[in-house]
Amino acid sequence: MGEPGTKELLSLEELEATAGARTGRKHILSILVENKPGVLTRISGLFARRGFNIDTLTVGPTDDEAYSRITLTLDGALHPIDQVTKQLHKLINVLKIRDLEPEETVARELALFKLAVDGTQRAEVMQVAEIFRGKVVDVSRRSIIVEVTGTTEKIEAFERMVRPFGLIEMIRTGEIAINRGRAET
Repeated sequence: MGEPGTKELLSLEELEATAGARTGRKHILSILVENKPGVLTRISGLFARRGFNIDTLTVGPTDDEAYSRITLTLDGALHPIDQVTKQLHKLINVLKIRDLEPEETVARELALFKLAVDGTQRAEVMQVAEIFRGKVVDVSRRSIIVEVTGTTEKIEAFERMVRPFGLIEMIRTGEIAINRGRAET
């Protein structure tokens, strides 16, 4: 294979061999950490130094106030994830790391959509929200705010449906995830 920046053409076999080296899998990392200042900075810095782009990052308390759970998603196609997880294990305050398998995981996201609607449009948006099991959380004369919870795909589908009505603002939490069944995380 040619050096980066060269104009050598690649054969189909070389291209397929390169593609085979990538996982192409979205990684959902569930990281249990001590609830101490600076932990999130050290973790995100480790990913930044390794050239990873974190797609979503959420942090929240667990059932024990001494610990927090960090859930982050990233694309494993660009870089191998094994090396960075080994380095995460070495960080002080990191207690447990799991690379959750998508088919064994329940993952959800929350989004709020503020839409510019009035009159008949409001009724249409409320119907769309009902189809997506969304919840109207605020209504004013010229706008409506809808809360939608679900998979990333569901949130994106809802956005596509309501954008033509006049999307003023959208806020998303990023994914949180948990293993199905009794497995420990």
